[in-house]
Amino acid sequence: MNTFKSKHQWLAKAYPWIIWTIAASFFFYKYLIQVSPSVMTDDLMQAFQVHGAGLGNLSAFYFYAYLIMQIPVGVMLDRFSPRLLTTGAIFLCSISTFIFSQTDTFWLACFSRALMGAGAAFAAVSCFKLAAVWFSPKRFALVSGMFMTAAMLGAVGGQMPLAHLVQNLGWRMALEIVSAMGVVLGVIYFLVLRDKPIKPLHKIQNKEKISRLLHRIVSNKQAWALSLYSGLAFAPVSVFGGLWGVPFLEKAYQLSRTNAALAISCIFIGFAAGAPFWGWFSDYIRRRKPVLFIGTFSALLCLLIVLYIPGQILSSLMFLLFCFGFGASGFFTSFAMIRELFPIALVATVLGIMNTFNSVFEALFEPLVGAILDWTWDGATTNGMHQFSVQGYHWSLLLLPVSLILSLLTLTLVKETYCRVIEESDF
Repeated sequence: MNTFKSKHQWLAKAYPWIIWTIAASFFFYKYLIQVSPSVMTDDLMQAFQVHGAGLGNLSAFYFYAYLIMQIPVGVMLDRFSPRLLTTGAIFLCSISTFIFSQTDTFWLACFSRALMGAGAAFAAVSCFKLAAVWFSPKRFALVSGMFMTAAMLGAVGGQMPLAHLVQNLGWRMALEIVSAMGVVLGVIYFLVLRDKPIKPLHKIQNKEKISRLLHRIVSNKQAWALSLYSGLAFAPVSVFGGLWGVPFLEKAYQLSRTNAALAISCIFIGFAAGAPFWGWFSDYIRRRKPVLFIGTFSALLCLLIVLYIPGQILSSLMFLLFCFGFGASGFFTSFAMIRELFPIALVATVLGIMNTFNSVFEALFEPLVGAILDWTWDGATTNGMHQFSVQGYHWSLLLLPVSLILSLLTLTLVKETYCRVIEESDF
C-alpha cells in the first residue's frame, strides 16, 4: 500500500514535466516549419518563379492563418479538450508540410503554408494553457520561458541542420523528413498527454461567465498595451531569423548559405538561453517592466550593429546575433504580465489575443521587406532570379529597428504588475 502511494506521489510530481516535454516538442516543431523557408529562399524562388515580394507573401501565408486562428484557438482550448485539439493541429502541420514539399503550383504552396499556420496556432497557446493548469502561478514565467527555449531550439533546427539537409537531399526531401517527424509527434501527443492533472491545482471558472469575461479582456487597456508591445518587440526576431536574415548575411558579409544559417541560428540559441533566464530574473526581483526594457534595448543595439556597421568577422557576428536573441527574449516576460491580469479561466483566450498581435506584425513585415527589396532592385539577376543589393537590404530591414524603438515607446503605457496574480474573485 505504501509502495503504491509513493509511486502515485512520484507520478503526480513527475507527470507535469512529462506533459511539458511533449508540449514543448510541438513548440519545437512549430518553429522548425515556420523558419524553414529561410534556408531555401533561392530554391523556392526558382521552383515557384517568384521574386522578393512573392517569396515574402508565400512565407507570410503561414502568419495570415496563424493570425486568424489565434483568438478562436484560445477560446476552444479554454472550453474543449486541449489534447484532442492539439493532436489534430500537429497532424495538420505534418500533412500541410508534405503537400508543400510536393507541389509545383504557387497557389497550392501558399495554401499549404496557410494550413501550417492554422495548425501551428495551437502550439504556443496550448503550451501556455498547460503551464497554467499543471504548474503553480509562481512558476508560470519560468515554465513559459522554458517552453520558449524549446521553441527556439526548433528554430535552430530550421537553420543549419535543415540547411544541411536541403544542400544534400534537396528542399523537397528535407521537408518530407520534417513532415514525418510531425506524424511521430502527433501519435506521442495523443497517447501520452492528458487534459487534467492528477491532483487539480486550480478551480476553473464556470463557463457560463465566459462572455462577460471576454468583454473584460477587450476593455482592458493594459492587455492592449502589452499585446502591442509584444508584437512590435518579437517581429524583428521572426522576420530576420525566419526569412530575410540568411540572404542578408550572404550578401552583406559574403557568407556561404551554411555559415549564414549558422550565424542566424545564434539568434535562436540566444533566445533559448535568455527566455528562462529573464523569466527567473523577473520573478526574483518581483518586477516585469525592467526586464522588458533592458532586453528590448539591448536587442536594438545589437541589431543595429549587425545591419549597419559592416566588417564584422563571423565569430563577432555570431556573438552579436546571440546577444540580439538573448535580449529579445526578454519580451516573453510580457506573457507572464498578461497572465497576471486575468483569472485562469481565460488564460488561453487572453494569450491567444496577445499572440494575434505577434502574428499581425510578422504577417505585415515579411512581405513588406520583400516589396521594398523589389522596389530598390537595381536590375541584377542570376539564373533569372533577382539579386538584391546590400543597400536594398539596409532600406528594407530598417523596419526592424524601428519596430523595436516603437515597442520601447509602448512600454511607457504599461503598468507594473509586481508579479501578483489576480484571483477570480477579484476579477
